[in-house]
Amino acid sequence: MDVVLVRWPVEVLRRDRLAAEGLPRLLLVEDCAEPPTGVDPLEDWVRVPASEIDVEVRMATLAARARSAAAPQLDADGVLRFGSLWVSLPPVEARLTRALLERFGAVVSRENLSRAGWPDGAPGRNALDVHVLRLRRRLTPVRLAIRTVRSRGYLLEGRCGAAQQEA
Repeated sequence: MDVVLVRWPVEVLRRDRLAAEGLPRLLLVEDCAEPPTGVDPLEDWVRVPASEIDVEVRMATLAARARSAAAPQLDADGVLRFGSLWVSLPPVEARLTRALLERFGAVVSRENLSRAGWPDGAPGRNALDVHVLRLRRRLTPVRLAIRTVRSRGYLLEGRCGAAQQEA
């Protein structure tokens, strides 16, 4: 996720819009201006002029925070959390979800999903399709979506970044 540079206080409205969208931002605070107060893990500031390395390090830290905040978490009990939202998953669907989470935002092949869902031997093609359909329905309230990538497999992603905004 890209970090947006915002001049402070000149671009206060832009900063507010980016914050509402849940986007990470680094405020470049003018020499005589007071930095904003508040705690938002997706925001940091540096007083300008700043060294290039200071700006790069702060941007890398914000990008890492944004990635970890954006990733859903599945616990050992099969509870999937995304932002402030959660859903309980049955065992097969939890195993499928774990495989999708290991490559969150990337394609997981049907073969790998089948092995994850049924480690002792995959049932027929239809069983995976049925469980993916059920899983799609369960994930809708937590604002996650499973996309079919034709001839390749499935991809798990957030829908519209909305779960972060509710957190």
